[in-house]
Amino acid sequence: MDNVCHTLVGAACGAAGLNRRTRFGAATLMISANVPDLDVLVFVTNTPWIEFRRGWTHGILAQIVLPVVLTAAVSLFDRVRRARGADGDRPFHVGWTLLLAFVGLYSHVFLDYLNNYGVRLATPFSWRWSYGDAIFIVDPWMWMMMGVGIWLTGTRGTPRPARVALLVMSCYIAVMVASGWIARGIVSSSWKSAHGVEPRALMVGPLPLVPFSRQVIVDAGDHYEYGVFSWGQAAVSFVPEQIPKNDRAPQVAAARSDNNIRAFLVWSRFPFWTIESTPAGTRVKVSDMRFAGRNGFEASMILPAPY
Repeated sequence: MDNVCHTLVGAACGAAGLNRRTRFGAATLMISANVPDLDVLVFVTNTPWIEFRRGWTHGILAQIVLPVVLTAAVSLFDRVRRARGADGDRPFHVGWTLLLAFVGLYSHVFLDYLNNYGVRLATPFSWRWSYGDAIFIVDPWMWMMMGVGIWLTGTRGTPRPARVALLVMSCYIAVMVASGWIARGIVSSSWKSAHGVEPRALMVGPLPLVPFSRQVIVDAGDHYEYGVFSWGQAAVSFVPEQIPKNDRAPQVAAARSDNNIRAFLVWSRFPFWTIESTPAGTRVKVSDMRFAGRNGFEASMILPAPY
């Protein structure tokens, strides 16, 4: 999920009463709800970001280490403030701070898992991507739920609205997960009935702003077919256009050695290639059907003659 959502979830957990357990409770929840995204620092390096993201700082080792590191940092901050004579409205408890750090961090990992972008939960012991395919990366409906709950808690002085908001969000997530599983079964059965075989790979994933419709991508071998599943009709409508993979072209074989393309393929789930001639040479580009047409979700290189 985006960092606005992560921050709001951390803030809502605090407003629901967890911020009362220890000094800096609200800050701990909001920071820990964002701390796995420390991997954005990869953007200031020469490392291909798309290969690195949602790996080291989201995997099982980081899930254990990062809350401990954050708790140590908050404890040090508290000591420095007390040494300077600052008082707080409640005492600082290491145990509660550590627990809140785990709550915030696992809320982040779980919400990231719900997307169709993917997250590598077992890093560094396994680099396999996992996908919830339930909720789009940016979901304003979740912003609204959390924002209203936090605002009402602040204006009314009671944690009840934040608790209700967290409950409503949990129900929303459960419905989105369940509806995704059911929709996937319907699409898979429909495809098998029409073609006689299971699709090689299938995604029935979320669309932005429209929780009752889903993006459908089917790997049909040498090409992809895509469409939209609508709960209004409980059926999928495929567009006539088929997207060829072009993955067996000799230009593609040559381009795979490029570092940026190799990194992109580590992340890609439904890759397809386009090849075009330019004055500088042959441009080979790889994109992913999940985010086709969106800037940043592609990699390319120029092959010199004779390609």
